[in-house]
Amino acid sequence: MSMPQALKRFLHPVLMILLGGVGLYIVTLVYATGESLLAGVMLVTLACFLWIYTSPKTYAYRYLFPGIGAALVFVIFPMLYTVRIGFTNYSSKNLLTFNRATQYLLEETYRAEGPTYTSTLHAEGGRWRLRLEDEEHGTAFHTEPFALGKDGHLALKAEPAGTSPLDGEMPMKDLIGHQTFLKGLTVLMPDGGQVRMTGLREFAPSRLQYTRNQDGSLTNHQDQSLLRPNPKTGFYETPSGEAVDPGFQVDIGWQHYVEIFTDASIREPFVRIFAWTVSFAALSVLFTLSLGMVLAVLLSWENLRFRSVYRLLLFLPYAIPGFISILVFKGLFNNNLGEINIVLGALFGIKPAWFSDPFLARTMILIVNTWLGFPYMMVICMGLIKAIPLDLYEASAVAGAGPITNFFKITLPLIIKPLTPLLISSFAFNFNNFVLISLLTGGRPDILNTSIPAGTTDLLATYTYRIAFEDSGQQFGLAAAISTVIFLMVAVITIVQIRATKITQDDKR
Repeated sequence: MSMPQALKRFLHPVLMILLGGVGLYIVTLVYATGESLLAGVMLVTLACFLWIYTSPKTYAYRYLFPGIGAALVFVIFPMLYTVRIGFTNYSSKNLLTFNRATQYLLEETYRAEGPTYTSTLHAEGGRWRLRLEDEEHGTAFHTEPFALGKDGHLALKAEPAGTSPLDGEMPMKDLIGHQTFLKGLTVLMPDGGQVRMTGLREFAPSRLQYTRNQDGSLTNHQDQSLLRPNPKTGFYETPSGEAVDPGFQVDIGWQHYVEIFTDASIREPFVRIFAWTVSFAALSVLFTLSLGMVLAVLLSWENLRFRSVYRLLLFLPYAIPGFISILVFKGLFNNNLGEINIVLGALFGIKPAWFSDPFLARTMILIVNTWLGFPYMMVICMGLIKAIPLDLYEASAVAGAGPITNFFKITLPLIIKPLTPLLISSFAFNFNNFVLISLLTGGRPDILNTSIPAGTTDLLATYTYRIAFEDSGQQFGLAAAISTVIFLMVAVITIVQIRATKITQDDKR
């Protein structure tokens, strides 16, 4: 055995051991932060990596693993994470873990009796010194020098200082950036008292509001009441049952899924939005295909003059960025100042309420989406029509058939089969056409009498977004549950479409 081969055989297992050790260390760090699901996915990915790159039986999979590993981390993990959130009460009110919510309350302070000090921060030899001045009594103190950092849980001793101010005062804009650090400082005064930061330039006597008891409850030192954690609601609660912010995350099982199908305030708008989403996607495909195909047939006519000019002009809507076109149409359809209503008012004396009437709002969305989508369908249909042999049309002309007969007997049957995969992908795209709805109507006009925000023009994607980020409660858990249901629905629809397409192709054979 040559020396390079022996070295290669030695280095390979050593390298795998090192990579495995580093990978396990990273997984441990991720798990220590509380992200157990992500740590599990990373551990599975690491195990697959070590197995594939060390076993001779899996040699062929070594070229596929980078893509598979990326899919596990960037596709499978987000899906599993979304499903996991759907079983929790995760929201803007229940954002923290139990330990972090407890620590937050234990760090809360309240204003105690004593003088208030005006504070300034001064540089001294690469470090900083805090100056506290009691303007009412004309006394001033300064702390020992300290270094600024991220963790401000420091106790500093103060001693009397002169009345003249120190040099090198930190400006306000820099002071704001260190506010978190300064809030964690405890200054021990010469008389034995303690002061903490109560304002951006203010220190005053303060005390910790809560202390933790052995049974897990918290004692409120202001009124000596007890706070107890409620694992069902995800809040610390007073003896009277009042919830104290911040809340913490708890598992609630299938509660969100039950609400989706049993709570009328959620179920009814969900069903309405689902029906509109399917209708919107289907009608968008129908309208863009119909208009694009008709224009493709017309532009394929050899005797049409200036065909190149027409093609260029009709393709421009697709060349312009979609978000720009949507915003332009939003201005054109403006109820009072839009050019469309100005023209309709001058000609027919009407000014449709495009953004406040549900039917007109949906009509406007379909018009805009048809304008954005027909050029692509037109170009595809033109290419497919060019592939049809001219002999078929010549034979049809000899038989005395007209243009309409040629379209339904020759053109349409020969191009619809290659178009089927494109139509399915177009349906899937419009099913989640978030940008159009978000920029044009924002999902409005709203559906009334709902416990969560829902609009008559919302698609399921924008509906979920509004639940997660626009609701006053920002119910991330409920949004994740709805996202899971949407995923299952889209999967079922896609499978049905694929099976229907396969059956159609088998029948034609």
